[in-house]
Amino acid sequence: MNLTILGCYAATPRTFTNPTSQVLEIRNRLFLIDCGEGTQVQLRKNKIKFSAINHIFISHLHGDHFYGLIGLISTFNLLNRNNDLTVYGPKGVEEIIRLQLKLSNSWPQYELHFVVLTSTESEVVFEDEKVIVKTIPLKHRVYTNGFLFQEKPKERKLNVAAVQHYEIDKCYFQNIKNGKDITLDDGRVISNADLTFDPPAAKSYAFCSDTMYHESIIPIIKEADVLYHETTFLDSEEQLAEKTMHSTAKQAAMIAKKANCKQLILGHYSTRYDSIQLFQEEAKTIFENTVLGDDGVVFEL
Repeated sequence: MNLTILGCYAATPRTFTNPTSQVLEIRNRLFLIDCGEGTQVQLRKNKIKFSAINHIFISHLHGDHFYGLIGLISTFNLLNRNNDLTVYGPKGVEEIIRLQLKLSNSWPQYELHFVVLTSTESEVVFEDEKVIVKTIPLKHRVYTNGFLFQEKPKERKLNVAAVQHYEIDKCYFQNIKNGKDITLDDGRVISNADLTFDPPAAKSYAFCSDTMYHESIIPIIKEADVLYHETTFLDSEEQLAEKTMHSTAKQAAMIAKKANCKQLILGHYSTRYDSIQLFQEEAKTIFENTVLGDDGVVFEL
């Protein structure tokens, strides 16, 4: 599982920082999370293949989280994209994009699908044989969701020495890796635990976009391997964070600690501060395993 931060600064883009967007690679799937201005330029800079992105998750309809979407959809078309694209986002995202496509007469040649999110409860919005994605309802000035990406458990690893010892035919290997016991010709039942090793633990990644301190998300993200949580302000501006419904670095750290997450990545920094190191210093007073997100940084989760 790899995470590429394309942009993680609040509000307006600058020549050297970009608004929110990131790419999560999990089990050979590439998911784009939020799509602020300049996302497609950042995709090119980070050498991420456009055609590998088939699912885009939009947290909310503030410009620094989705103003790059129409441009990316249009570029996909100019590049003669053929594979379907699905956009998951709040009510209004489909209306906005389709109106822009209509007025510019720029309908894509590929199939463009929308999954409109309206629930205030966590729900599964994507699932296949390897990955499941759930919403994380957040508390912001407009309807907002984070997203929890979870690997499904991998198949068990074959104990080659054990299956050779019992002279088990190869035709049973897949059943064994799927967790089944095996009955030998003489009637003996060999436990799956004697024939396999545990697979690597399934990993999870929680993306918490713009939100004020909101403990109701803790049960949803509990035990996440990695939590990305917005930290627009430092504790000295806590009142401003409450007014604008954003979080401080300390508050993000408190969420990570209470949810027993393994690692916290900070982002969505206000540009009023001289250094983003201040965010890490503040968060680490509460949650030690805190790292800074920054444009172009790649995390191996």
